[in-house]
Amino acid sequence: MAADALSIIPSAVLRNLSDKLYEKRKNAALEIEGIVKQLATAGEHEKISAVIALLIHDFTYSPQANHRKGGLIGLAAVTVGLTNEAAQHLEQIVPPVISSFGDQDSRVRYYACEALYNIAKVVRGDFIIYFNKIFDALCKLAADSDANVQSAAHLLDRLVKDIVTESDQFSIEEFIPLLRERMNVLNPYVRQFLVGWITVLDSVPDIDMLGFLPDFLDGLFNMLSDSSHEIRQQADAALSEFLQEIKNSPNVDYGRMAEILVRRAGSTDEFTRLTSITWINEFVKLGGEQLVPYYADILGAILPCISDEEEKIRVVARETNEELRAIKADPTEGFDIGAILSIAKRELNSEHEATRIEALHWFSTLLARYRVEFLAYLNDIFDPLLNALSDPSDAVVLLVLEVHACIAEESHHFHHLVSYLIRTFHNNHVLLEKRGALIVRRLCVLLGAEKVYREFSSILESEIDLDFASVMVQALNLILLTSTELGELRSLLKKSLVDSCGKDLFQSLYASWRHSPMATISLCLLAQAYSHASCVIQSLGEEDINVKFLVQLDKLIRLLETPVFAYLRLQLLEPGKHTWLLKTLYGLLMLLPQQSAAFKILRTRLKTVPFSENLKRTSSANPYSQILQVTEDGNRNQDTQNYSAINFPSLLQQFENMQQQHRSHLKGQLQSRKSASAATLSQVL
Repeated sequence: MAADALSIIPSAVLRNLSDKLYEKRKNAALEIEGIVKQLATAGEHEKISAVIALLIHDFTYSPQANHRKGGLIGLAAVTVGLTNEAAQHLEQIVPPVISSFGDQDSRVRYYACEALYNIAKVVRGDFIIYFNKIFDALCKLAADSDANVQSAAHLLDRLVKDIVTESDQFSIEEFIPLLRERMNVLNPYVRQFLVGWITVLDSVPDIDMLGFLPDFLDGLFNMLSDSSHEIRQQADAALSEFLQEIKNSPNVDYGRMAEILVRRAGSTDEFTRLTSITWINEFVKLGGEQLVPYYADILGAILPCISDEEEKIRVVARETNEELRAIKADPTEGFDIGAILSIAKRELNSEHEATRIEALHWFSTLLARYRVEFLAYLNDIFDPLLNALSDPSDAVVLLVLEVHACIAEESHHFHHLVSYLIRTFHNNHVLLEKRGALIVRRLCVLLGAEKVYREFSSILESEIDLDFASVMVQALNLILLTSTELGELRSLLKKSLVDSCGKDLFQSLYASWRHSPMATISLCLLAQAYSHASCVIQSLGEEDINVKFLVQLDKLIRLLETPVFAYLRLQLLEPGKHTWLLKTLYGLLMLLPQQSAAFKILRTRLKTVPFSENLKRTSSANPYSQILQVTEDGNRNQDTQNYSAINFPSLLQQFENMQQQHRSHLKGQLQSRKSASAATLSQVL
């Protein structure tokens, strides 16, 4: 066959075809074109094949660069000469040209581009069968190190795009895997090349690029963080166009794309996060039931973005979060409550307050809508919710309490909650000091003050750590005496001597309040059980009157001047009816150091008591002696007429027993310290 070709093409032409001068090679190619035209007209296709074979083996595959250049220009000339009959020889012509794209000589690569350009111009649509191989070659040439090769490749690329857009034989199904493989290439020239093809193919009405968007969407998002502004713009423009198509299309595969968007929402690149969260926002509005299985993943992407540094991202994320929460999906239709709760639980540990708050709103929403299903997952989320009560944000703590209050509608959950709070306060006294009042007051509002205080008292009654029990009771007592939210509870306690509900509450609180003498006295003052308060004061020993006691007493004296105890101060207008109250107050006065501010406050108050003719002063001018006299009479004491309702002697015995335990505990502590000090000293000596 080679011999046939040599007889067809003059040797001079073949010599010129491999000449180092371009003009000679070009003229030789023109002569070959003419020869092929004649052969084609005569129908001598075997001879044409022989010519092509000669050009391939002796020229394009030659070790000499000039031969390879000549072979390429010769193959293009053959194609031009064949014109309409070129298609039947393409299988022989095109592969060696494509192979030349990888030649080590940049000029050979350049001529390969030129040759394929001329071939494509002739055969047009028949060229499509080689599209994938040509696309692969062009993709590599887009990043060629030689600028001239790049320029030639761009020209060829434009022509191939024109051919593809007008062809009805182009297979998008075969092309997509090729595109997908290259979408994560980092080279900027290749990225521009790929985006260009995506944009062109998407503009062709008969090609459904939207249907294949999940295959290359991640790659487009990857380009949004490219260092080149031009590439970012091109990728953004392509994505914007696709998003608009999605809005107008009735059939979209939201699921696969949602997975990609969720990943990209966590990108370190701000523009990528904004774009992905914007897409997610549209998907939530458009996707409907298709997105139900992906709600948890979407939520996992949205919640962190609510606290993003960029305001635009925060705004879109909040809007998306509200849209998602407004959707009332059915658990029987694939709505995975457990997955949503898992995401919300994870975000409780977020370093950002706004995200933690929104996570808690999700707990509330799910608990309100799907209570039964929610409680089925309670074992997994209860402890993290309890731990969130130690959150540094007051807003978070208040929301946590709302969730707990809703859960605590079941009594055993309520008991668990209060028990946990007591354990937490036990382990973290700073939390009790800084947050105790906030937590207790809010619980009282949400669950009822009486229920909350009864539960606290019931648990503290058997508290083993006596020091903590005393501190906790004092904290609860202070909240009881100062918080507006507990006004109704104080009102009920005031009826302790005349109302069975008040009596029951008083006795319930007394069971643990006896851990603290001052809390017990305060409770008696609230309940107007003044006689018992006086007995409690009288029962105190010198070991009980310590610095801690005096600090608590100082607080109580100051509280007596607040509106909470206005009723008590008004009762002092009738000392004849409230002699036990007077005795109690004088008893407190006697316990205070005379130079203390509290002593002066209480003494000033007692000086204002208007003693009547029935309480005439003795020669000592001491009204306290008259108080004792009337108290002993008993008939004029308002307390005593109702004492049969409460067994105060028994309560006093309980109080004294508890105080004895505290004294023994204190002695034990002192003894332990002495022993430890002695042991340390002996080691030193």
